[in-house]
Amino acid sequence: MRQASTRVILLRMRIPPRITRLGAAGALVTSLLVGGALTAPTTAVAAPTSAPATLTVAVAAADYGGICYGDLPSQAYDTLELIARGGPFPYSQDGSVFQNREGLLPAHSTGYYHEYTVKTPGVSTRGARRIVTGQAYEEDYYTSDHYASFDLIDYDC
Repeated sequence: MRQASTRVILLRMRIPPRITRLGAAGALVTSLLVGGALTAPTTAVAAPTSAPATLTVAVAAADYGGICYGDLPSQAYDTLELIARGGPFPYSQDGSVFQNREGLLPAHSTGYYHEYTVKTPGVSTRGARRIVTGQAYEEDYYTSDHYASFDLIDYDC
């Protein structure tokens, strides 16, 4: 199951000078031509005819998939149970604020997300597996690759 988030990717594009002379209307036309979404006001500046201008276009991206609760590794169940009980947690970092620096989860204010370690058998460190919780009910994400990707945990399957 794949879900799209509200994350935006900024693409820098070279725009021919005659389009930039059209101003905001040209920016809108260019955005529509490349299939992007114009989400913020964009100011197009007239460029000399010999040098193309650059336009930043916002494009929505699908950032995370889904994983059935029943498909999680057994250690994730232990972590989810500790989260529900409020601890105690095996690592001092558990429960700390997750900054979402990668920008893969929906954008929220600092403090919205918290991270917890999912133990990895045979690894003496924290490993790469985590559960990141949001403030919404059952908004729990699982990552097995240290924040390179996330799966929203689906509790209904």
